[in-house]
Amino acid sequence: MPKISLTNQLKEQYKELYMTCEIRPEKFKEVDKNIDDIIKNKERYESVGKTLGIPWFFIAVIHSMESGRRFTRHLHNGDKLTARTKNVPAGRPKTGEPPFTWEESAEDALKLRKLDKVENWGLSRLLYELEGYNGWGYRLFHNHVLSPYLWSYSNHYTSGKYIADGTWSDTAVSKQVGAVVLIRRLQERNEIEPLQESVVEQKGPFFIFSKKKLPRVDELQQFLNTFEGVALRVDGQPWNKTSEAVNKVFGYYLKGDPKK
Repeated sequence: MPKISLTNQLKEQYKELYMTCEIRPEKFKEVDKNIDDIIKNKERYESVGKTLGIPWFFIAVIHSMESGRRFTRHLHNGDKLTARTKNVPAGRPKTGEPPFTWEESAEDALKLRKLDKVENWGLSRLLYELEGYNGWGYRLFHNHVLSPYLWSYSNHYTSGKYIADGTWSDTAVSKQVGAVVLIRRLQERNEIEPLQESVVEQKGPFFIFSKKKLPRVDELQQFLNTFEGVALRVDGQPWNKTSEAVNKVFGYYLKGDPKK
């Protein structure tokens, strides 16, 4: 299946959908039961997320969608940990011997999709990776329906879903809480910080204090300029003013700044 690119247009769509997302009132009780269970296991999600540089709540909602938060199942697809995966992607993990721990399987699943290589876990990238985890079939072949994998139980989804591999129904309704709905509720309950279009990890050249021009620093400066009270020259140099703006927005200075 072709992969969808994260264009500026798609970024704007994700941001608009997230900002206008409302959980259906009749679903609140069920959604909160899911959230309670996620919070109960937060430390396990954090243990994997910290190692790979992936937000713990991204792992939590994938676990919810793929295996109903059962720690006896592969994060790849919900197959049992007592053997390698049988469904797509089959034969995972390739190394080690079953039975696998949930952590071993989760790390393999996330690395397989190269999620440990993602540097910017801002809002649009988060939603993009969530949708990609399930596949692009809705967007490519049934774009009149927003993926229930993300939006089920919200005002952005009513009906329409795949009822089997390659089998579509316009009238079928998802009975699973959507991944973005779970994230919205985590935010509403102050379990996670409000999602922004930002870099949330101190990685790579964004966070090196230097007079030299460095790759992608211009993107950081453009982003910082969207905040009130920040006016930077977009020159690609992560020097004093950029470091001060980072501190104003995020609460820390660039790596290597003597003010740190």
